[in-house]
Amino acid sequence: MAAMTDEETDPLLDKLDAAQKVRLLTGASTWRTYGEEAVGLRPLTLSDGPAGVRGEAWDERETSLVLPSPTALAASWDERLLTDLGALLASEARRKGVDVLLAPTLNLHRSPLGGRHFECFSEDPLLTGRTGAALIRGIQSGGVAATAKHFVGNDAETDRLHVDVRMDERTLHEVYLAPFEEAVAAGVWAVMSAYNKVAGVTMSASPLLEHPLKDDWGFDGLVVSDWGGVRTLLDAARSGQDLAMPGPDSPWAAGLLAALDQGLVSADAVDDKVRRLLRLAGRVGALGPARPVRRPVLARDARRALLRRAVSAGAVLLRNEGGALPLDPAGLGSVAVIGPHATAVRIQGGGSAEVFPEHVVTPLAGIERALDGVADVTYRPGLPPSDRPEPLGRDRTRDPRSGEPGVLVRLLDGRGAELHAEHRLSGRIVEPSVPAGDAALVEIRALFRPAESGVWTWAVGGWGDIALSVDGVEVLSGTFPLDSDDPTRVHVAPPLHTGRAELAAGREVEVVARRSLAPGSGVATVLAAAPPAGDAAAALAGAVSAARAADVAVVVVGTTEQSESEGHDRESLDLPEGQDALVRAVARANPRTVVVVNAGGPVALPWHSRVPALLLAWFPGQEAGDGLADVLFGRTEPGGRLPTTWAAAQHDVPVLGTAPGADGRLRYEEGPHIGYRAWLRSGAEPAYWFGHGLGYTGWTYEELTAPASVRAGEPFDVRVRVRNSGRRRGREVVQIYLARTDSAVERPVRRLIGYAAVEADPGQSAVAVVRVSGRALAHWAPRRGGWETEPGGFTLLGGGSAGDLPLTAGLTAQAGPDSAGKGSDNGSEHNGERSPLML
Repeated sequence: MAAMTDEETDPLLDKLDAAQKVRLLTGASTWRTYGEEAVGLRPLTLSDGPAGVRGEAWDERETSLVLPSPTALAASWDERLLTDLGALLASEARRKGVDVLLAPTLNLHRSPLGGRHFECFSEDPLLTGRTGAALIRGIQSGGVAATAKHFVGNDAETDRLHVDVRMDERTLHEVYLAPFEEAVAAGVWAVMSAYNKVAGVTMSASPLLEHPLKDDWGFDGLVVSDWGGVRTLLDAARSGQDLAMPGPDSPWAAGLLAALDQGLVSADAVDDKVRRLLRLAGRVGALGPARPVRRPVLARDARRALLRRAVSAGAVLLRNEGGALPLDPAGLGSVAVIGPHATAVRIQGGGSAEVFPEHVVTPLAGIERALDGVADVTYRPGLPPSDRPEPLGRDRTRDPRSGEPGVLVRLLDGRGAELHAEHRLSGRIVEPSVPAGDAALVEIRALFRPAESGVWTWAVGGWGDIALSVDGVEVLSGTFPLDSDDPTRVHVAPPLHTGRAELAAGREVEVVARRSLAPGSGVATVLAAAPPAGDAAAALAGAVSAARAADVAVVVVGTTEQSESEGHDRESLDLPEGQDALVRAVARANPRTVVVVNAGGPVALPWHSRVPALLLAWFPGQEAGDGLADVLFGRTEPGGRLPTTWAAAQHDVPVLGTAPGADGRLRYEEGPHIGYRAWLRSGAEPAYWFGHGLGYTGWTYEELTAPASVRAGEPFDVRVRVRNSGRRRGREVVQIYLARTDSAVERPVRRLIGYAAVEADPGQSAVAVVRVSGRALAHWAPRRGGWETEPGGFTLLGGGSAGDLPLTAGLTAQAGPDSAGKGSDNGSEHNGERSPLML
């Protein structure tokens, strides 16, 4: 959609006085902006949504389609699929009345310990940028704004509100800014500034919002803050920050008008912010007379089919010894499905991006459906129930007032009088369906019928004064002061406080949890429980017995919300306790063991070489089980290739730290060498390289052809001929990397500069044509403040991963408008040294 010109927006600005303009620059509520009748502007509605569109309400009764995690989407290396999924998100957004979707997340997997990496795409700026651009095009094709976030340097969760990220200028431009530049080139309508600092300046006040974002790249959209990210008045108002969210309170709401009147903030700066807001409103149909909104319509079955296809498109077959996969249903009499994740599959990551699915197809359900009437399926968890209390659900609770499955939620005044009551489906209440208003207490009440006798662990999540009674007996009482300013921790995932009660199986008891409400402490409240401790040895023995008796064992292992979620980084790459031992025991019992990994980012797999088949399913979205079954039984090929490098053990990882030092600074001392680049420089060998993935056929790389020379700054094509050497049709992702050993500037050993996918039948050859950007040969020259290409020889490498590149060709870069002579004092790094860290 064409952007409104200044000639179109300026007459609207003339209709607004200073107070009206300033009012528009802070949100009206948590998820809405202000409208303004004087210019025909209706409020804009924003929503979280990298893997689904939640809408304005945190209410489990308001369900959403759930896509595979962004890591799974990037693993597809399939931009057409990403565009289709983006259009599906736009359809969901329009259904929920959402104008601005807060996605995609373009931060990088700098360290595999990053807790929110399931919401980011990859460790490589090119793959991240192209994947994000494809999703952006799909979202905005439906008249919904995409939002590139979090600009920039929010690559870990530890102290994310305050951490000061330090990196040299080349690294900033060549690595971390690059995906955002690609998003701007794709026409993104909004960008979100990050919480963190870069070079000592909080991003909502950073000069990077002007240079390069707005001026150098020509971004004409709106810069929205992360929620609560505008913390200062003058610095942020004078920067390229345009909209402070949420509202109605912010430093701008409190003081921007006075600062404008006193000349502390220029009228031109305010006008530019309002102009960008109006431009965005025009793009999403929120400005001027109401008009029919484009609503891409996709039938329910077609939506499910697309999400199911996305599961297999992103699934990465890491290992497949002896053709263990695909499984032939006709040759199976029995299958043992093992592991808690087979029934309690994680379909999405935790935190602000979480949505509520209408349904979830578990791996067990998908396998049972695929083998119905063909083979017997046995399930064993292999591990005892978790001792981590989980929110009460409809499966074991009743609302004491209505008797319906679920819980009763009440808002009470200071005397305990009821102000509001509602039936809810879960014991996790992020917010009631009405504002808390004058309420002093939140209460969750439920009738609970335990399935097992013994000591149950109960928990209440929240802040302030908390009390919990079970069957009339108080098991928890205390005051828990607010200890965090992280919005996700305060408003979405507050800490759990526990107590214990002994219960008898089948005897229904009433459970009542209360927490006080205080300013700034949110409303989120959780009522959760965990059953008595189980017998770990018996659970493992049951799994081993089932595996030994079956033709094939399928073990599903993965991370938990405690080990991988927004708000905190991971302490370890290890799977949660007991899962490694479970895999080893099952593999010893049955040589035909298939392991499925249900995780959003890399995990250590110390047993990976001991199992014949290893499949990475990521967080696969709501159609997890059916999509997984499609891959296991050969209906579809596992189409994924790794978007991150996977280590065999944590101590092998060359770039690991995510925590700032005592001075609050997180130094990216590795420079541009992250992911596979860091592995190549270290000389260590990972378990699986970036780009790795096996299909159900084989490929022979036969020839790479490229121009002998190119002029600096001009794009060029690389052609790679591959042959399908297997027995079935397949898809291969051909990757092109660039290397240069004799260079005046420090470079990665090699880096990805392009890729393309091809398909072919058995014995057939195909030619992948990889378009390489004219920027690919260039480096950032700090003193010049621009891109330069060093003339001379480069090496092109082609193959199936960063560690498997059988084809090479030489290429000479000729002088061009951006080139610099070898060894010239052009501001770039010399003799292997980078420009100094930004101070």
